[in-house]
Amino acid sequence: MVSTSVPQTSSSSAVIPQRRTGAYALIDSLVRHGVKHIFGYPGGAILPIYDELYRAVARGDVQHILVRHEQAAGHAADGYARATGKVGVCFATSGPGATNLVTALATAHMDSIPLVAITGQVPLPAIGTDAFQETDIYGITLPVVKHSYVVRKVEDMARIIAEAFHIASTGRPGPVLVDIPKDVGLAEYDYVPVDYDEVKLPGYRPTVKGNPRQINAAVHLIENAAKPLLYVGGGAIASNAHAQVAELAERFQIPVTTTLMGIGAFDEHHPLSVAMLGMHGTAYANFAVTECDLLIAVGARFDDRVTGKLDEFANRAKVIHIDIDPAEVGKNRIPNVPIVGDVRRVLEQILQRARELDFPVNIDKTKPWLQRINRWKEDYPLVAPEYPGLISPQEVIVEVGKQAPHAFYTTDVGQHQMWAAQFLKNGPRRWISSAGLGTMGYGMPAAMGAKVAVGDEEVICISGDASFQMNLQELATLAQYGINVKTVIINNAWQGMVRQWQETFYGERYSSSNMEVGMPNFELLAQAFGVKGLKVSDRSQLSAAVAEMLAHNGPVLLDVHVKRDENCYPMVAPGKSNAQMLGLPKNAPRQDVEIVYCSNCHTESPTHNKFCPECGTKL
Repeated sequence: MVSTSVPQTSSSSAVIPQRRTGAYALIDSLVRHGVKHIFGYPGGAILPIYDELYRAVARGDVQHILVRHEQAAGHAADGYARATGKVGVCFATSGPGATNLVTALATAHMDSIPLVAITGQVPLPAIGTDAFQETDIYGITLPVVKHSYVVRKVEDMARIIAEAFHIASTGRPGPVLVDIPKDVGLAEYDYVPVDYDEVKLPGYRPTVKGNPRQINAAVHLIENAAKPLLYVGGGAIASNAHAQVAELAERFQIPVTTTLMGIGAFDEHHPLSVAMLGMHGTAYANFAVTECDLLIAVGARFDDRVTGKLDEFANRAKVIHIDIDPAEVGKNRIPNVPIVGDVRRVLEQILQRARELDFPVNIDKTKPWLQRINRWKEDYPLVAPEYPGLISPQEVIVEVGKQAPHAFYTTDVGQHQMWAAQFLKNGPRRWISSAGLGTMGYGMPAAMGAKVAVGDEEVICISGDASFQMNLQELATLAQYGINVKTVIINNAWQGMVRQWQETFYGERYSSSNMEVGMPNFELLAQAFGVKGLKVSDRSQLSAAVAEMLAHNGPVLLDVHVKRDENCYPMVAPGKSNAQMLGLPKNAPRQDVEIVYCSNCHTESPTHNKFCPECGTKL
């Protein structure tokens, strides 16, 4: 999507070579690249590295967090990276240790998260012999990483680590795998550190600055649009473009919608915000993208969960597409103005060009458009329902958000994820969720990584009963290190989103989605791991339980039993346009009448009118 900040290291030009092992070179290189925390799990092939890590930890150079499953190490490093913008680091041994990282690498790859994963490998002479715990992790992960290395010469160690950090954190961020055979870790050589600014990769030169001609074309489209819409994705988060998005929106009075990855890029309390669009986006965001005449895509990739029926997505609009990855521009939608470059830099160029052209800012031009959107907000609000004797999932999330409005939030995947996206109002980098891959079991390990990164800041995981059971063993990690993560389980005893689809599209045939039989007592489970456990099954207990959770100095698991058959709406059914949503209020005004705006006075009128009812201009 876009570039992130890179670590600063001192020059190594005057360093005298010292006889060191490959393992020493690795750990020293990580420390020199600013790594403070590593998430991992040891094993035979990576023991030389862990032996050197032991010394670094004793010196206070780095902290290692021992997870209970390698997948959790990857997710924790991912959460660390999303919360900070820095490169997350994880360790795993060869064979099953390395393959357990694959889901985490795929998660980071789909969401463009900077990660460096270090795996142990069998000794060089044993590679290809089906040795004990040998797998070709380089080959296995090729489709789900930005780049991969096998360190075959110890002399290459420092250079490869420097390159890995450079690749992971520049251009469109992503995970990089470095596979290190055991004998390479043990081998000695004359070690000279390689600094970040010494990396030279011929052919790898991400475009950062937008083409001036395209910038000029974009400014003219924005100036002339009557119904513009900013469509903001995760690229804006990755490039820290929050201020530039806000300035562009406010200067030209453009409403802003975000993807699931883009949440936090624009203040959802702002009157120009229409919140998230797409399958479970707000009705007003989906109506806006259907009727806009200019769509400004900022670090977004026109994902299928956003677009619905692609040929009807913003089909009345001209498109400006800004992204650092040229492969994304035009992949799903051909833009009128494609701009390849870093989102923040490109937005700065657009704003600067607008100032140079000295366009008079006519806020009245988009006024009818904003008024129409505001009516949609009134007609189709997001509401947390209340049921007699039952807790709704939405009201749990609203209560948590009310008591912890500035927390970092992670989620697992499913209905609770969509409700959290709808009802929480998050600041930049305070929304952490598996969007592209949709990885169940992501939430608590990611929260663990985020909490290690942000220290005293509050970190809360919103999970579901099914998702939580994917990586519940990480309660032990929270307990061991006293990592003060609060986890809220929205417990409906189902794989909730699967059940909703089975109800809606599969004739209520609930095949293998009921989780009630065999479900643990989460309160007692937490206590068994040494974590405070709480359970709520009555609305009268909810507020006090959330307050108790937040007040406790240590990890807490709060199990809230909610209405079992609640569905997540609005919902765009597969193959339908974004304007065709399920679950809208039955008494709301119909929105299937197409509206046009008069080019003279901007009065809105149904498309069957030939002349403007206000000024008589031909439509």
